[in-house]
Amino acid sequence: MSQGASVRSAGDGAGPPAAGTALVTGGSGFAGQHLVELLGQSARAPASSELDLCDAAAIGAAVAEAQPTAVLHLAAFSSPSKSLEQPHQGLLTNVEMTLNLLEAIRHGAPQATVVLIGSGQVYGEPATLPIAEDAPLAPGNPYAVGKAASDMLGRQYAEAFGMSVVRLRPFNHAGPGQRDEYVVSSLARQVAEAEAAGQSEVTLHTGNPESRRDFTDVRDVVRAYKLAATLDGGAFNVCSGNSSSVAELVELVAGHARIPVRHEVDPARLRAHDARDMRGSHERLTAATGWKPEIALDRTVLDTLDWWRERCAAGT
Repeated sequence: MSQGASVRSAGDGAGPPAAGTALVTGGSGFAGQHLVELLGQSARAPASSELDLCDAAAIGAAVAEAQPTAVLHLAAFSSPSKSLEQPHQGLLTNVEMTLNLLEAIRHGAPQATVVLIGSGQVYGEPATLPIAEDAPLAPGNPYAVGKAASDMLGRQYAEAFGMSVVRLRPFNHAGPGQRDEYVVSSLARQVAEAEAAGQSEVTLHTGNPESRRDFTDVRDVVRAYKLAATLDGGAFNVCSGNSSSVAELVELVAGHARIPVRHEVDPARLRAHDARDMRGSHERLTAATGWKPEIALDRTVLDTLDWWRERCAAGT
């Protein structure tokens, strides 16, 4: 199967081909919740307590019963940094879940389009920017290795069994609802908690302030996921095409803070072998679907900060 893909239906409003036929794994996660909301009643999103993706028989039975026309696979051990401490989770669990799901679809719903949610981290330290889909895969942590292996599994199943498998490689995404182990949400929470506590100022602690990443609003990201279900297959980056440094993110958060903001580098947050800059190209996805990011990073930061303010006000 070629890396590019044809589109079954066009426009950002396109979705799975029939209502009630989109099976979403990881629907309770950060991006998953936004995706399920976007898909509405066309989504079936069993909780992990209802469907264990490491149980091949269970996922096989679930797929055969549901007969989905689209399967969007978001479930994963999703922390690159924690995967260095828990490599079996980051690598083996992620690959096992993907393999079980592909086997279930192959045997139980071979007509379904499979959308595998990978990661821009599969590229590792890029040789050139922006990163296109034909760049070599050079993952730099167990999580990224697992995502690269899952990506290659998806391609192998497409070629060997004629399945429609779309392999998405999202770069960093952010927005309301994200855990605070990720930089935008971490900065927003630090400010929101300081404001709620009545502090006169707040000091934001970060890792390398010069580290640059390509951020896309999660609400734009899940639009891409939805559109991917209209494709026949291929590999596609999901990204903004721009990178921002941690220092620039601090400035954006400070611009919306209600108290003065200071910035300090926390040595404990510095990562060894961290890529200096990650910026992708979404030209292939745009050509295939018309998708483009629409929400500015400043809006993402503000909405994330307001989400944390609401949580602090509620005491949660």
